[in-house]
Amino acid sequence: MSTGQILLLGAIAGLTIFIGLPFGRMRRTDPRVQAALCSLATGILIFLFWDVLTNGVEPVENALDSAAHDGGSWGVFLGRASLLTVGFVVGLMGLVYYDRWVKSRRRSPFVGPGAAAVDEFVSRHWYETLTPGRQLALLIAIGVGVHNFGEGLAIGQSAAAGDVALALTLIIGFGLHNATEGFGIVGPLGGEADPPSWRFLLLLGLIGGGPTFLGTVVGQAWVSEAVSIAFFAVAAGSILYVVQQLFGVIRRFEHPTLVMWMVVAGVVLGFATDFVLDAVK
Repeated sequence: MSTGQILLLGAIAGLTIFIGLPFGRMRRTDPRVQAALCSLATGILIFLFWDVLTNGVEPVENALDSAAHDGGSWGVFLGRASLLTVGFVVGLMGLVYYDRWVKSRRRSPFVGPGAAAVDEFVSRHWYETLTPGRQLALLIAIGVGVHNFGEGLAIGQSAAAGDVALALTLIIGFGLHNATEGFGIVGPLGGEADPPSWRFLLLLGLIGGGPTFLGTVVGQAWVSEAVSIAFFAVAAGSILYVVQQLFGVIRRFEHPTLVMWMVVAGVVLGFATDFVLDAVK
C-alpha cells in the first residue's frame, strides 16, 4: 500500500468524528435528554483518559523492566518517565492556566443593561464570546485532538515499519473509536438555548479529528517512541481537566440515577470499541 493511500485512510479515520457532531444541533428541551448526553460524554472521556494514560505508561514500564532485569539503560527509563510526567503536567495545568487567563481578561463582571461598564468598550478574546457549553465543547475537542494525534502516530509508525496489516487494523479501530468521540464533544451543548452553527461544529471536528491525519503524516516520516509518550501524556492531562469540568456540569442535573447510568454507558461504549480494535488485530 502506497504512502498516499495510508495517509488517505488516516484522514478517513479522523473524519469519522463528524458522525456524532450533528447531534449538537438537535434542540433538546427535555432536561433528562440533556443530562443523558452530557453524562454519556463524561463516560466516554473517562475511558479515553484511561486509554491514553495506559498507552503513555506502557513504554515507560517496559523501559523500567528492561533496566531492572535485562541490563537495559536506566537513562532510557528516566528519560521516558520525565517525558510522561512533564507531558501530563503540561496537558493538565496548561488548560487550567489558559482558562484562568481568559477569565482574568474580563475587567468588570458587571456587564449588561444600565450603566455602561468598561469591559463593554474593550475588545474581548474570541473564547470569551462563546457560551459556557461551547467553551467546554471546545476544550473537549482539544483534549480529544491531542489524543487522536497519538493515534495517528501509531498508524503512521506501523506503516513506516512495514506492518501494513497492523496499520489498516488501527485505521479501522480508531475510525470506529472516533465516531463515538463526536458524541462526547457535543455533550455539553445539550443545555444550550440555541443550536451551534455548522461552522462551529466544523471547527470542533477539525480540532478533534484533524490531528489523526497529522499524526499519520508525522508517524510515516519519523518513528519516535518519545514523541508518542509525550503526546499521550499531554492528552491524558488535558482530558482529565475536561472530565472534572464535565462533572461540575452533570452535578447540576436533578437526575442522579440517570446521570450515573449514562456515565457507565459511556465507559462501556469506550471499552466496547477498544475491544473491537483488539479483536481485529
